[in-house]
Amino acid sequence: MNKVILVGANIQRDRMTDYYMEELDNLAQASGLEVVYSMTQQMNKINPPTYVGKGKVDEIKTYVDNLDADMVIFNNELSGSQVRNLENILDVRVIDRTILILDIFATRAKTKEAMLQVEIAQLNYLRPRLKGLTESLNRQQGGIGSRGPGEKKLELDKRRIDHEKARLLAELDEVVKSRKIQRRNRNKANIKKVAIVGYTNAGKSTLLNKLIEITEKDIDKKVFVKDMLFATLETSTRQIELNSHKQFLITDTVGFVSNLPHNLVDSFKSTLEEITEADYLIHVVDASHAYHENQIEVTNKTLEEIGVHDIPTLYVYNKCDLFSTDIKTSHFPNVTVSLLQESGIKTVLDFIEQELFTDLTNVTLLIPFNDGELISYFNEETHILHREYVNEGTLITVELNPLQLSKYADYIQEKSSTNS
Repeated sequence: MNKVILVGANIQRDRMTDYYMEELDNLAQASGLEVVYSMTQQMNKINPPTYVGKGKVDEIKTYVDNLDADMVIFNNELSGSQVRNLENILDVRVIDRTILILDIFATRAKTKEAMLQVEIAQLNYLRPRLKGLTESLNRQQGGIGSRGPGEKKLELDKRRIDHEKARLLAELDEVVKSRKIQRRNRNKANIKKVAIVGYTNAGKSTLLNKLIEITEKDIDKKVFVKDMLFATLETSTRQIELNSHKQFLITDTVGFVSNLPHNLVDSFKSTLEEITEADYLIHVVDASHAYHENQIEVTNKTLEEIGVHDIPTLYVYNKCDLFSTDIKTSHFPNVTVSLLQESGIKTVLDFIEQELFTDLTNVTLLIPFNDGELISYFNEETHILHREYVNEGTLITVELNPLQLSKYADYIQEKSSTNS
């Protein structure tokens, strides 16, 4: 396991520096690194050659030598020349937060789409830093920051990188087209869509699994869960059917993190389009985290960047079992839950049902006896509120969506008020 030293520059006394450093520590651990020391420097301005001042660089060198560190990770984004200068002085690998996150994504990407998106983000990061990073990339021997373009030993030439990026974008475009066709087919079916969003490791995948548990018998539909940052990068969509036969699709999306690289956000926009087309959002919050308000802000800001606007949202404050008093909530509507203790999950499901199906109308239909297959359809696909047999056939009062209302208009005897 590589030993690493973390370095953060606190520009103009940013009150969030300690939080960012804690998160950098978690990111390093998620990448399988051993953090042996962490330090910060108060700064009024950046030192162009090495980002931090000469005295701090000398201090870092002392810790590198004494602790036998293999790598130094900066919380701040470095230029190519800064990486080169620091590596020449420290004589170990130097990377920044962006490369660390990209590396985690490269390691966790499993689907073709995710792998393409990560590699495009890596190329976008690499291109403006070619001049400074040439020496650094040439001496890479695998490990953190070497996956993707470095591993392929691309010539450090902008035209070569542009060509490779164009090829990857074309390949990604084909994958995206296929995904759009799938979404278009789902839209034709007029099925409601829910997206689970939130900070990484807040409990999004766990919530999806708990909802599957209480509504489905097929546990194979569960998604991968692990207590670590960016445990999975794949968006997972599952169909949920309620006791009332109402159905909706629910998608677990990739988690967000502070200072998520813009290149990564841009590359993953095709995946995150699932969120923009949702009818309802569930924003999962780790209420036990001291900076959960900041995490909410980061998530909402990232959602705005990808074009998410005016989608009704339920805030699910998770890990209430860690509190002896009520959780203070600042975003509404909200539900407090403990996914670990499986409390509050039914309330989340009730919220979804209440908010997602406001377009349903109670109607009374007269189904002739010779149209018995329609009764089977309504039994399986809708919520029948009342059933009565008359001389002309079967009278049923049922909840229908606008598409069904139009399709079965000839059978309607009476309409009631829309559900709320």
